[in-house]
Amino acid sequence: MKKIILFSTFLALAGCQQKQEVYAPVSGSSVKQKAAVSQERAKNLNKLEREQIEDWIAGQKEKFYPTSMNYWVNRENFSEREKSPEETVVSYGYYISDFSGIQLYDQPKGYRDVPLSKFPTELTAVEDALKYMNPGEEVTLLVPSVLAYGTYGDGEKITNDIPLIITLKRIK
Repeated sequence: MKKIILFSTFLALAGCQQKQEVYAPVSGSSVKQKAAVSQERAKNLNKLEREQIEDWIAGQKEKFYPTSMNYWVNRENFSEREKSPEETVVSYGYYISDFSGIQLYDQPKGYRDVPLSKFPTELTAVEDALKYMNPGEEVTLLVPSVLAYGTYGDGEKITNDIPLIITLKRIK
């Protein structure tokens, strides 16, 4: 009986052992090559989007000015303003449109009482613009996809690699 229990325990323990799968090391040159292809794609996409945005601006009555962060805003000398301190708490909302003028969401997206250092959004241009805005101010941002929802979109109405027009208002 003891032999049966001992044998059963041995089988149970042997069956529980997991075999670790062995993987071949990743080739450094392969990783570097993929990274280079990705960087080249991003560079070409950014150049194309910048040209498209500049063409769109040329057809507008309103003036837009480039910022140091690679988006445009309808305020002159915008990114030369003094930044608000990072501990500043802001409330804001924004509408998102594409460059054909279609508003992508019926309701604005908005956030209340958010410290400038902890944004709940992945819109880098919005995060940057809020630092230069005054309470009550509204601006229009022209944003390349890399500073918006990038290669993946938002998983809802915004597809991948789409530049956006964002109407942003800082409430507080």
